[in-house]
Amino acid sequence: MAAQLAHSTARQCGPSLPAASSRCSQGVECNLPAQLGTPHRICASVAILRTSEHRRLSAGGSSGYSGYQQHPLPFSKTSGKRFSCLAKKDDKNGDDLTKKNGKQKEPKEKAVMEDFPVPNWEGIERKAHFSDDASKTLVLEKKTGKREYNYDKELEKLQLELVKLQEWIKNKGLRVVTIFEGRDAAGKGGIINTISSPLNPRIVSVHALGTPSDREKTQWYFQRYVKELPAAGEWVIFDRSWYNRAGVEKVMGFCTDEQYTEFLDSCPLFERMLVRSGIILLKYWVSVSPEEQERRFKERLHRPEKRWKLSPMDLYARSRWGDYSYAKDIMFQATDTKQCPWYVIPGDDKKAARLNTIQHILDQFNYEDLIVPDDLELPPRQEDKYVRPPLQDQTFVPQKF
Repeated sequence: MAAQLAHSTARQCGPSLPAASSRCSQGVECNLPAQLGTPHRICASVAILRTSEHRRLSAGGSSGYSGYQQHPLPFSKTSGKRFSCLAKKDDKNGDDLTKKNGKQKEPKEKAVMEDFPVPNWEGIERKAHFSDDASKTLVLEKKTGKREYNYDKELEKLQLELVKLQEWIKNKGLRVVTIFEGRDAAGKGGIINTISSPLNPRIVSVHALGTPSDREKTQWYFQRYVKELPAAGEWVIFDRSWYNRAGVEKVMGFCTDEQYTEFLDSCPLFERMLVRSGIILLKYWVSVSPEEQERRFKERLHRPEKRWKLSPMDLYARSRWGDYSYAKDIMFQATDTKQCPWYVIPGDDKKAARLNTIQHILDQFNYEDLIVPDDLELPPRQEDKYVRPPLQDQTFVPQKF
């Protein structure tokens, strides 16, 4: 039934069809306009999402939906109401992220988390349908120069080069900003940790800003990021950045449509100002396929030491995959400029993504080795010329290992 519903839904969402009311085989009325040419695979996912609702209707249950608002991405209820995400089964293997102890939970009407409004894409069109989730329909050309490697040995070499780059940035007074964006569980944190772990935190700092305070919400949007920008001889890495407005804030309704469009207009200008001031700006988007993202989500569910990485927002975002794809495409269309281009990192292979990212960063600088030479000698240690207090006067950490 889900396949038939997906097929009928996709036919109704063709780019040439106006908004029209129709009924599926279960008698549920829905309006699916296509002003922006919604991709058929998004419509199919919407149909699968509604399958549990149709089952309740066919079983004589009551529906929480009384029709759908006319919208390019039809994920909403009737006008004036807010979206509520139902537990969603994967249409491929029937897995549910909420299952426990191998037992499959039935879809429930309870929302995964607090309801959020549906983003309004009216008047915001992308030039082409291209996104990081197009792995099933887009075959990337194999890059030349790819070779077999030993991860530990290659990482050791590259991290040594990072230390050389760090000394070069400090010595030359450079100001470097690196931005990492991408979907949840794409591997941004692992890449950032791999870069920053061998470096001096006084020179290379990582910033992951939290939710803005009430005061920050009244400021110029870029203001709280500006105060984190580097001085001479510093390298700042943003684990998510001002591009929150183009992604999660737009999709989850944390900003208004006016604030969103203003960001798309002003962001390229803001970044040009940074570059003209002498800041070296590098922007990376870590891409991940839906299959690999789901695998990592399930791993986090079953491993307590990784559970903190999985928030209710991450689970909820799965039901907005299409919206996030659209938001990412619009963001690239507006902000992928010659002065500040986006660099895409395929993230399904974590180790390769880390090595390729470090190598790419190193290639952006014509740096030299300024590390202290090996022929230095340590001066003799000064001898104690007084009687030191007894060790029993100090409090030691218990030695259990």
